[in-house]
Amino acid sequence: MPGKSTVTVHTDRETHPSRAVAPPIYQTAAFSAQDATTFAAGAVEPRGQDFYTRFGNPNHAQAAAVVAELEGTEAAMVTASGMAAITTAVLALVSSGDHVVGQKSTYGGTASVLLNLLPRLGVSTTLVDQRDPEAFEEALTPKTRMILVETPSNPLLQITDLRAVADLARAHGVLTLADNTFATPLNQRPVDFGIDVVWHSATKYLNGHSDVSAGVLAGPAEILDRIWDTSLLTGATLGPVDAWLLLRGIRTLPLRVPRHNDNGLALAEALSGHPAVTRVHYPGLATHPQHKLAVDQMNGFGGVLSVEFTGGYEMADAFLSRLRYPRRSASLGGVESLAVHPASMWAGMLSDDQITEAVPAGLVRLAAGTEDTADLVADALAAADAVHH
Repeated sequence: MPGKSTVTVHTDRETHPSRAVAPPIYQTAAFSAQDATTFAAGAVEPRGQDFYTRFGNPNHAQAAAVVAELEGTEAAMVTASGMAAITTAVLALVSSGDHVVGQKSTYGGTASVLLNLLPRLGVSTTLVDQRDPEAFEEALTPKTRMILVETPSNPLLQITDLRAVADLARAHGVLTLADNTFATPLNQRPVDFGIDVVWHSATKYLNGHSDVSAGVLAGPAEILDRIWDTSLLTGATLGPVDAWLLLRGIRTLPLRVPRHNDNGLALAEALSGHPAVTRVHYPGLATHPQHKLAVDQMNGFGGVLSVEFTGGYEMADAFLSRLRYPRRSASLGGVESLAVHPASMWAGMLSDDQITEAVPAGLVRLAAGTEDTADLVADALAAADAVHH
């Protein structure tokens, strides 16, 4: 198999052949057909390219082809956002009366799907401490149809034992879906450990430039075809220009991720010993309680870390205000560093009690970009010094 950089540059070449070196943008809502037979076939072809853009578009297919190759899956599909990916997948694969297992430490939007959306639709859910593989088994019921995992988790950077969860699920005939946004397929490939379907907020590292909202799902074609059927009804379609920008961003993913990894680790190490800091959450640190598991299933540890401050909410907020390079923003994974206070950001997705249980009030999530490492470290230490004195 060719290397990752070669894959990102060349995999989609035959997906929709063209003599253009840079893929054209197919900015069209619909495509014409030569005859009735061709038209009828296009209307039912899963994840097609040239019937109607809600059904599929050449730009969709090109981006999906590269992601599938990177993740090591049979197929992939794109959506309008990471939340569109997970909600469409869940709506497609579970029904009223079913049971879904998720994690206590997970992205606020995913938690809201598990705690708020699914129960309204008659689907029961159980959230477990993902640090304990036995907790997943204890949560299973005869009605369990799906396990949703996220590793490293957002924002506490906890690690889920992918192989343990996948083996357990397979033994019970339960489908597994993993959010691989934080790790990217460069640092971790969940299917290598037996996970069935992978999803990303492609808005983050896959795009890498903070100029696209997109999602992606990768897995067996049969499962993605079922999700695609539901996506026709939800209509969370990625625009052709956004799909084109996503593909352009993916081209440089193998160049960007190593710098994110280096900067994330450098910031974690620098802030770990600071007197204003209670704890740094980063799986690349030897002090992380799940560091060995992270080493076993990851090739790198990403650019995201979370920092707990001794002064709680006020100190966390003051630290954010003192940063020069990372801007206060809800996203991550771009070339620019960003920082956010999760307890504030998730106010629109979870109740106050749910937020209190999910994240400490004094927690700051830092997403290291691709700036010079020394500049980011000096900036973070200066901000921490300022709030400590």
